[in-house]
Amino acid sequence: MTISHALAGTTLTTGHGTENDFVLVPDPDGALTIAPEDVRAVCDRHAGVGADGILRVVRSREITAGAEVLRESPEAEWFMDYRNADGSYAEMCGNGIRVFVHYLRAAGLVDLPDGESVVVGTRGGARRVTREGEQYTVDMGTWWLPGGARAAAEGHDVVVEIPGLDGPRGGLRVAVPNPHTVVALPDEASLGTAHLTLDGPLAPTYEPVPPEGTNLELVVPLGEGVQDGAPVGTVRMRVLERGVGETRSCGTGTCAAALAVRTWGGTGSPNLWRVLVPGGEVRVRVEPDTDGGERVFLTGPAELTADVVLR
Repeated sequence: MTISHALAGTTLTTGHGTENDFVLVPDPDGALTIAPEDVRAVCDRHAGVGADGILRVVRSREITAGAEVLRESPEAEWFMDYRNADGSYAEMCGNGIRVFVHYLRAAGLVDLPDGESVVVGTRGGARRVTREGEQYTVDMGTWWLPGGARAAAEGHDVVVEIPGLDGPRGGLRVAVPNPHTVVALPDEASLGTAHLTLDGPLAPTYEPVPPEGTNLELVVPLGEGVQDGAPVGTVRMRVLERGVGETRSCGTGTCAAALAVRTWGGTGSPNLWRVLVPGGEVRVRVEPDTDGGERVFLTGPAELTADVVLR
């Protein structure tokens, strides 16, 4: 593994949220310059530490994107500078931000009693994270369908070809704000036969081609039940993350999956969802927003696993 001088000797921390795993890089004063090749080297699972991405822990005032967040949300002291495993930037990471806040707590950088919240800057804007015992609930902000009312009515606005599955499939684009394409499958057996890879002849194809790339969620709706007197839906999914590949979980992707199935279900669909991923389970909740839209909330665990010193 070749690491730049800027990262050599740095103590990093590994962690995961439902097995979507990350390397946290402490850089509170913004002193480090992390190049894409450094991210790729650290995230390499054979020659590096191994992870789906890097979370740089930096004060918002020390990074340009963070300074922009501070103008709207002065309380966002910390910024989650998230990089995909290939070194590219992403707007948000619903699993990563829970791990990020758990790290802030463990490192003594924030005091977060149970039931209290902290605001974190991201490239998708400020996000409020609330501690709920050993889990965290993230206000993921507003969501929308890039295809608008027509996509909602028709149930799709993209045609997706997925190796391992017969024929083209309709996909629904969902922004959370990361771009997602959600495809429904009839059963869990189909879910297991799909090939999910970013490159080569077994990579999915899209028509139209998403200009900023897309995460792909394959979902199987598993019906509805009742929890604490309220309806709750359940969905199982696999995910192909842009800039990473197939991952064990994806926070914004679980939100997109629940929102797509809710859209397909129409009026009366639940506002609370259990989303089952290979790495565990999260909960997605939808609430009305003050501007007439809707906000989505993601609840799940976060764990820190090890400290690593780069040579």
